Amino acid sequence: MRLAPCCIAEGHELTLLYSMPTDFWGPVSNFGIPVAAVMDTQKSPDLISGQMTGALVIYSATFMRYALAVRPANYLLFGCHFVNEGAQLVQGYRWMQWHQWGGKEKSLQQQDAAAGAKDKVVEIGDKAKAVTEAVKEKVSK
Repeated sequence: MRLAPCCIAEGHELTLLYSMPTDFWGPVSNFGIPVAAVMDTQKSPDLISGQMTGALVIYSATFMRYALAVRPANYLLFGCHFVNEGAQLVQGYRWMQWHQWGGKEKSLQQQDAAAGAKDKVVEIGDKAKAVTEAVKEKVSK
């Protein structure tokens, strides 16, 4: 296992020490990519970049293979890219569904239907207020 050098000053001397292995800190810091990808699955699909998603799918697949090819195998790096590969494949599916398979049009139809329903509710509410006022006038006479 490789160790990363860490320098600590003691008085006037510079002592070379070894901290945590790079096989640990590299993948741990790399976990920001899959965490961001998983968080992005909750955002609107119109924000997804198809080209970037495709590049990240290839990137993660390459480094999954690399993590197992090195000796000793780096399972933490493999896990990081495995999670990222899954998240990017989900993002790719969402992009295809939104841009290629009619998801955008369905969303616009649903928004139009919701706006129409809202208008009907407002109209019915106005009629109910008018009827209530009419009843109040008759009762007060």
